[in-house]
Amino acid sequence: MPSDMTETVLASERIYEGRIIRVRRDTVRLPNGQESRREVVEHSGAVAVLAMSDPQTVLLVRQFRLPTGGQLLEVVAGGVEAGEAIEECARRELQEEIGKQAGTLIPLYSAYVAPGYCTEMIYGFLALELSDSRLTHDEDEFVETVEMSLDAALTAIESGDIRDAKTIACLTMAERWLRNHVL
Repeated sequence: MPSDMTETVLASERIYEGRIIRVRRDTVRLPNGQESRREVVEHSGAVAVLAMSDPQTVLLVRQFRLPTGGQLLEVVAGGVEAGEAIEECARRELQEEIGKQAGTLIPLYSAYVAPGYCTEMIYGFLALELSDSRLTHDEDEFVETVEMSLDAALTAIESGDIRDAKTIACLTMAERWLRNHVL
């Protein structure tokens, strides 16, 4: 196995350009000198925000997700717009999805969503000291706010009622952060 596993892009072809994603097909030179193809989904990044109304209560959203064929229980989330700062995006999504502002926004993690084929990086936050804000849903977004205890949400991961990776990451990272900090 070579110590340098870098793949060098020899050619790149744009095969799709949409509102949320772009797709390209790259021809690459592998570390062993052979050529191969890679399909890459380009995405501008996203935020995931666990809103907590108090140290034991989380606010999640339930919404229909077409690719899954059903409704999912998730943290507040959304895509980063061109030129938008990550924290600004998190604050905007809180307002749009659940009508809240955060007095404190704590970074929890950043992670690639699916690095085998996608450039998307997601940034997880914990939102505390919530106050009401003007609710301005996106016109194509239908969400229901669901309030539950943090313990119930963690149990919902174990039972399979929460199956969304960004939500699982936010809940588990927030639970860990809360164990180490006194509110």
